[in-house]
Amino acid sequence: MKTRLLTTLAALLLALTSWAKGVEIDGIYYDLDSSTKTASVTYTGSTWQDTTAYTGSITIPASVTYDGTTYTVASIGINAFRGCTGLASISIPASVTTIGDWAFSDCTGLTSLTIPASVTNIGRGAFSDCSGLASIKVEAGNTAYDSRENCNAIIETASNTLIAGCMNTTIPNSVTSIGASAFRGCTGLKSLNLPASVTAIGDYAFLGCTGLASIKVEAGNTAYDSRENCNAIIETASNTLVAGCMNTTIPASVTAIGDGAFDGCTGLTDIVIPSSVTSIGNYPFAGCIGLTSITIPSSVTTIGDWAFDGCTGLASISIPASVTSIGGGAFQGCTGLTSISIPASVTSIEMYAFRGCTGLKSISIPASITSIGWFAFLGCTGLTSLTIPASVTTIGVGAFEGCIGLTSITIPSSVTNIGDQAFLGCTGLKSISIPASITSIGRFAFDGCTGLTSIKVEEGNTAYDSRENCNAIIETASNTLIAGCMNTTIPNSVTTIGAGAFEGCTGLTSFTIPSSVTTIGDWAFYGCKGLTSISIPSSVTSIGDGAFSYCTGLTSINIPNSVTNIGNGAFCGCNGLTCIKVEEGNTAYDSRENCNAIIETASNTLVAGCMNTTIPNSVTAIGVGAFEGCTGLTSIDIPSSVTSIGGTAFYGCTGLTSISIPNSVTTIGEGAFYRCTGLTSISIPASVTSIGRSAFSYCSGLTDIYALRTDPAAYNCSAYAFYEVSATLPTLHVPIGSKETYAATAPWSNFKNIVEYDASGIEPLCLTPSEADAASYYNLQGLRIARPQRGQIVIQRNADGTGRKVLVK
Repeated sequence: MKTRLLTTLAALLLALTSWAKGVEIDGIYYDLDSSTKTASVTYTGSTWQDTTAYTGSITIPASVTYDGTTYTVASIGINAFRGCTGLASISIPASVTTIGDWAFSDCTGLTSLTIPASVTNIGRGAFSDCSGLASIKVEAGNTAYDSRENCNAIIETASNTLIAGCMNTTIPNSVTSIGASAFRGCTGLKSLNLPASVTAIGDYAFLGCTGLASIKVEAGNTAYDSRENCNAIIETASNTLVAGCMNTTIPASVTAIGDGAFDGCTGLTDIVIPSSVTSIGNYPFAGCIGLTSITIPSSVTTIGDWAFDGCTGLASISIPASVTSIGGGAFQGCTGLTSISIPASVTSIEMYAFRGCTGLKSISIPASITSIGWFAFLGCTGLTSLTIPASVTTIGVGAFEGCIGLTSITIPSSVTNIGDQAFLGCTGLKSISIPASITSIGRFAFDGCTGLTSIKVEEGNTAYDSRENCNAIIETASNTLIAGCMNTTIPNSVTTIGAGAFEGCTGLTSFTIPSSVTTIGDWAFYGCKGLTSISIPSSVTSIGDGAFSYCTGLTSINIPNSVTNIGNGAFCGCNGLTCIKVEEGNTAYDSRENCNAIIETASNTLVAGCMNTTIPNSVTAIGVGAFEGCTGLTSIDIPSSVTSIGGTAFYGCTGLTSISIPNSVTTIGEGAFYRCTGLTSISIPASVTSIGRSAFSYCSGLTDIYALRTDPAAYNCSAYAFYEVSATLPTLHVPIGSKETYAATAPWSNFKNIVEYDASGIEPLCLTPSEADAASYYNLQGLRIARPQRGQIVIQRNADGTGRKVLVK
């Protein structure tokens, strides 16, 4: 399924009434629980990925006071300091009992760490990837953890498990297991001595220890060994190498290379795999960017998932005939790989197998292959030609998506199924021939193949045809055209133009839709920017979601009276539109008062507008994507009849410099004003009870936001409503007496500058040039401004000395 209107962002739940989320107190952010009077240190923004990072030396207090209540700082939350590379030191108070998952992960600037005796719970990966850590100490008296023998590590006392180490760790003889991610990202770790007591090693324990040059397992260890001074850890019973380093030599007795054995070992430049090895596990060499060549012996039968993922330096690899299975993503991101030969013993190319191998110019697919998996060659931009053998029956979802260099491909008569998006965006393809064997073609299989001039379905195909040499693929039973090109002529027998049929066909300049067509499917002409005019016949009853979206060459559109259904965003992004009209007699839609828009009659919802639209007073809702991408829209009056502004309604209206939201509006949908970069000021009326995620995201020009409610929680505002806006430090203006409440309520608490103003007695004001010239204007801080912007609350001082507070419309 394609997402057109809005990049999906993960939603966060609103704060429970007993919680105050993300409250800043003396430079540290906390989640406050009023029921337990406890505080948890949290990240600095809406999510840890987009925070303004903590830096320097930080001392966490044992307690904090907020709004007259004292809270005990009892925990450091999940991801609280994650990725804060500028954090130089941290002091954790004796009040803290819990440190959450990944709390300090990737804090590369930390050099020392002291865990107080009070801490009884440390989450997974809490100190992973802290590459600068040289000293770790657990205070005496801690009942859950210790740093016995000054080992420079954190050991879980009851289980004798080392859960966090650093570059200077010495593993005590009493330790029985190494926890998951214990040394992850310890780039300064040069050598490792595994004592005889260790019998278990967790996942990713030594991932990314790029400086590791020496590994030794002590004699007497019953679970592991370092036979023949191999500089590796080998699981004795299974002869599996579980951890290696840049200086590893694999002994001839090893039969398997375990999962993640060399994962992230960037210093590894070459390795010899002995003929004793029969299995290469999952991601064993992932991220080994220094590896330029490797020889796989004829003893190997399986290569696991993501085995060489991201080995960008790997220029060539020979896969022996003994290999019967190559895992998913095995060579993903091997950008240096120019050619590869798959042996005849392999029967399938798994998903993501060669994804992003941009340097791959040729590949030999043997006759043994029966299926090409999902996204197997996604983004292999260097591929210019490819022969699919007659053994293949299935081409998976997105198998060749984005292979822009592919100029020709022959689909053999053995293929019965072509998956969704299989050739999406293959702009270099000139022609395509569908064999008679094909019984299933997925949605958007040839979308964005802008270079296609010829499409043909072979005679004898019972599922599809290219009747009348139409240069298209038609589903025979339903008479649905599912894929066309710049030279397509739609036969009179076609009743439906299918989903994405001409999507991205930029070479399409003119088109005739025959009177047999009743349905234009979702995204049918999406992005056909060369299309300058289109005539929709009176036979059409339905126009799907995004059907003509981003057809930037269209200047006018006429909706016949036969149309009873128009999907969301059908004409969004058509920024050249100056005229929209619905024919008289249409019972479902109208263009009342010559408004240059499409209005759903029954609901009074404006579903599509343009740069010249005037919204009638009878409209009660602005629909999803109604003005999306309308870059020519500079201003528009929303009448007081409107109660709802739909999702992505003004998405990407970069020319919109001002807008006034009337006090009738209760709902502002997801992405409603997303990337309206020209907006400088916005006023959110007290009538609003719902603000969707990303409603004002990336409105980078905003300098002033006016919130008219005294209770911010009543806005029901999504945590992402102002994503990448609050970071630009606009001023949030709130009613007198509500500043502290806003500062304690997410996402309003993300704003650094919150000021109060008198919200009473605000009148609407429509400015004329003469009124503007006859009056002086001041902002709410008393500073004079030359000319107010729409949506801004200002003080108007008239020539006679009178004044009033107004909302500029």
